[in-house]
Amino acid sequence: MKLYQFPLSPNCQKVVSLAHEVGTPLELVNLEVFKGEARTAAMLAKNPNGKLPILEDGDFVLWESTAILAYIAAKAHREDLAPTTPRERAEVDRWTSWQGAHFSPAIRKVAFERIVKKLAGLGAPDEALVKAGIEEFAVVANVLEQSLGKAYVCGPLTIADFALAPPACVASNCGLSYDAYPKVKAWLERMISRDSMKKTLAAAGGAM
Repeated sequence: MKLYQFPLSPNCQKVVSLAHEVGTPLELVNLEVFKGEARTAAMLAKNPNGKLPILEDGDFVLWESTAILAYIAAKAHREDLAPTTPRERAEVDRWTSWQGAHFSPAIRKVAFERIVKKLAGLGAPDEALVKAGIEEFAVVANVLEQSLGKAYVCGPLTIADFALAPPACVASNCGLSYDAYPKVKAWLERMISRDSMKKTLAAAGGAM
């Protein structure tokens, strides 16, 4: 399998970390999004959204990171990570959907102002937008805190944890604190202690 990615992207990191977890080798093709490399004609032919990651498995091209997570887990026959029974699957889908609709957007507001603008040379952070993002983060972090009753978000480890962990790491990197959310903090520590996450985050750090 080939993965077109930007190593600093949490959406790419979630895919890479899961691939490490299940032992699926990926040929990684790094693209520089700030130079428009994800929006060339060749890449738009693979994903008309102009975004990463993009997975190629033979003649099958797949975009959207959550779909890629489910595909990699299924190809590895890891139903423990991507269950197929209705209730367990619904639980996983609940959290992967929430990650994309609520958790990541809240973090992205702050990360864009404090990290992306600096990397892309887009000027100083807009402190009003940072403040709005911090307030939104407090809401979503509290939802996760109140919902974590076991070691992982669905009870056992699943692809939902790999969907949530990379954006959760971004939150820490842009100055958002988990000190008020001890369950979330403990969960994130469990995730980043996994070899699969360690390898992914180390590679991302090397790309800085």
